[in-house]
Amino acid sequence: MKKAIFFMVVSALAFTLLNIFVKTLKHFNVYQIVLFRSVGTLFFTMPLILKLRLNILGNKKKLLVARGIIGFIAMTLFFVSLKYLATGTAVSIRYISPIFAAFFAIVLLNEKIRPIQWLYLAIAFSGVLVLKGFDKNLDTMGFLYVMGSTIFTGFVFIILRKIGTQDHPLVIVNYFMIISAIFAGILSSYHWTNPSRLEWLLLLSLGVFGYFGQFYMTKAFQSSEVNQIAPLKYLEVIFTTIFGIIWLGEIYSFINVLGIVIILSGLVLNFLSKTTN
Repeated sequence: MKKAIFFMVVSALAFTLLNIFVKTLKHFNVYQIVLFRSVGTLFFTMPLILKLRLNILGNKKKLLVARGIIGFIAMTLFFVSLKYLATGTAVSIRYISPIFAAFFAIVLLNEKIRPIQWLYLAIAFSGVLVLKGFDKNLDTMGFLYVMGSTIFTGFVFIILRKIGTQDHPLVIVNYFMIISAIFAGILSSYHWTNPSRLEWLLLLSLGVFGYFGQFYMTKAFQSSEVNQIAPLKYLEVIFTTIFGIIWLGEIYSFINVLGIVIILSGLVLNFLSKTTN
């Protein structure tokens, strides 16, 4: 359990640094940021796939391509939202994607959601309403971008469920990164900005932090029971908020913090209700 907690904390810190660096690099075109994020991760996934002798093309090719395209859209929209919103706010709103995943699961997979889960998801969504309705500093464009990212992320969950265990996680991530790199590479060529030496380092680190965030989160789930460790993934919101205040000088009002707390409370309660069913 101690190892699992350590792994999850490292994962949350890695994702936090990814978020903070993306915010720091907001003067770059978003496609250029997505390109470096994707290529950096490919430096890890490609050698591992070759080492493990996995089928790089995968088995569920259409679903893998769909996951890559939709994931690219979700990631791009989220990175754009960071140009307008405080990092902690953007990350917390992005985490309500299970609400949309639940809707998609009912329509596309004929799954059933228990009433108590709808209650907890409603609590989480009410936190978003608190942010949008009462936080006068919440940028409307940024809010729309992060909500778009959240909806597409919810759809990604459905595709991953359809793929199931028929493809290795590394192959799934690899498809996502390759497709993102292709689209971002083409689109960023129209708005390319030459980075300085420090900016090169920050851009190249995006893929590294993204990969290790995912890697240590996986290690955490492998080291302990899911219901014990999963709520710790929301440490990313707390860490990102703290780093945003210290590193970026972001200011959070009482309403802003209240909205974030309500979102996290609803999400944790929803997760616990599923694991105790």
